[in-house]
Amino acid sequence: MGEFFPTHISYAAMTERPLFYELLPATLGDLSQLNALEKACFPLDAWPLIEQIAALTFPATIRIKAEHKGRLIGFVGGDIRRAHQTGWITTLAVLPEYRRLGIGEALLRAGEQALRMPLVKLSVRRTNLEAQLLYLKNGYHKVETWRRYYEGGEDAIVMEKDMPAFKL
Repeated sequence: MGEFFPTHISYAAMTERPLFYELLPATLGDLSQLNALEKACFPLDAWPLIEQIAALTFPATIRIKAEHKGRLIGFVGGDIRRAHQTGWITTLAVLPEYRRLGIGEALLRAGEQALRMPLVKLSVRRTNLEAQLLYLKNGYHKVETWRRYYEGGEDAIVMEKDMPAFKL
């Protein structure tokens, strides 16, 4: 899996100083930092600890972290559903102070490549327009709405992307 984890460089627009970060496989040793990331990015519906452990250990999952100076600053997780030839991006998060630097897009692309499925799906809060724009920019389109899916009764927008390189 090393081919999916190159070192990336991004430039912060305000400081014009390079931010060096790496995309690496996430492990159970990242649990405490992943928990903090979930709470910072999803205050209403952060994954419970047991789901975070599953994301970091289950065999049919992908888990990639963005790391800067030893700190977990982003994460993408996904499920491989071979029977349906579909991969699901189950979470994509970047700490607020590291957003708009290309890290989310790099994690999304690395997640897609690691899933290696001809179709990739994800869900996003109806009000999370910033994330929806990221997904649209990267080739996703809306396919359905799940009513009252999220905490607080908010709808989820389900989006998908064809991955022709992985078609059988």
